[in-house]
Amino acid sequence: MTDLKLETVAISSLTPDPVNARTHNERNIKAIADSLKQFGQRKPITVTPDSIVVTGNGTVRAAKSLGWTEIIIARTPIGWSWEQIRAWAIADNQSALLAEWDDKVLADQLLELDANGWELEELGFVSLQPPIQEQSDEPLKFNDDKVCPTCGSLIKE
Repeated sequence: MTDLKLETVAISSLTPDPVNARTHNERNIKAIADSLKQFGQRKPITVTPDSIVVTGNGTVRAAKSLGWTEIIIARTPIGWSWEQIRAWAIADNQSALLAEWDDKVLADQLLELDANGWELEELGFVSLQPPIQEQSDEPLKFNDDKVCPTCGSLIKE
């Protein structure tokens, strides 16, 4: 394992990835911004040695929207080729999409957080709604959104 060195840099010194394959709509940027407001930056973005953002383009946009002037980064190794950098960016973005929610556990946790006053919208979910369906193993789908079968909460993806 290589040494990971974190730096705090001016956001203005960074260049967004000009060929970023990952897009970020306003709902996504708001969810990232809400997370940054609530929890702060808990993981670095990744940039090339010449400060092009490789992973975390949405985080940079969200941080700017909050008026942040600095952000924590980790740089890709100097010896990495553009192909390695691109492969890292794609793998980093895709790996989260391959995970699945355990709807029962998620519903229990959302209900607990909601009962304790957490704003679920700030976690990327809509407000809890009454259950829509009795026992089911599959999440309901409405358009492209998933609905938790246990609590009826819309799962934003």
